[in-house]
Amino acid sequence: MILRTQVRFLEVDKPHLRFLNLPSCNSTPKLKAWKGPMTLTKEVVDEKEMSAVTEQESNEFTTLKHRFLNFKKDKYLKNLEHYQSLADEQSPKFLVISCADSRVCPSNILGFQPGEAFVVRNIANLVPPYETDPSEVKAALEFSVNTLKVENILVIGHSRCGGIRALMSMDDETNSSFIRSWVINGKAARTSTKAVASNLSFDHQCKHCEKESINCSLMNLLTYPWIKEKVKKGELVIHGGYYDFVDCSFEKWTLENNSQVDDQVSIKNREFWS
Repeated sequence: MILRTQVRFLEVDKPHLRFLNLPSCNSTPKLKAWKGPMTLTKEVVDEKEMSAVTEQESNEFTTLKHRFLNFKKDKYLKNLEHYQSLADEQSPKFLVISCADSRVCPSNILGFQPGEAFVVRNIANLVPPYETDPSEVKAALEFSVNTLKVENILVIGHSRCGGIRALMSMDDETNSSFIRSWVINGKAARTSTKAVASNLSFDHQCKHCEKESINCSLMNLLTYPWIKEKVKKGELVIHGGYYDFVDCSFEKWTLENNSQVDDQVSIKNREFWS
């Protein structure tokens, strides 16, 4: 237990609240306006607790240290010329948009090597439409397509996605949840799933929505003018992928845009790897 802390959140020329000498976790914090440079201080009094935390952290980072040193010895030094060239510039062929789920690592399941894929990970692997507020996904799309000039965009969904379950279980009332504010970008997939799979169990509805949300994200990609233009010119190809980690299988498909008819797309080259 941390017995006493001092925390100051400060900004120049603006008064803020400061916690002063909290004697115990059960006491009521005393708040006082504070003015000064931005700082954050934390004092830990219980040395035994601090020692236990430090030991646990040390064990966790010892593992990471060994992994890094093995990477340096077995990969970096053996491919030094390649890694030095990557230090000068990157030219990945893929932009990969996948879920932040710890069980879904694109570099692990698809074997992407350093320099091969520009990777963006978020809750439920969603791509918001162009006509929405700025986000890190939009920045990544702009940078990877216009600057890095990737040739492929691959959106990867997966089984038992917590973000999709949150999307499917949310009500229509507005609340301030950050998760809801993000997964609402997949509302079209939720609506479509409810329309065609309402007779199925909730788990099966979620699985249907996991795949439907990928297609919705693929369609949302085409709302970005520079992406749509490159797709029509054949300079960029958009793909969907679904990783089922329950039985370790992968489904892949490609979006085909009809250059003669606006907004007409179809799916081609569907493959199932197991």
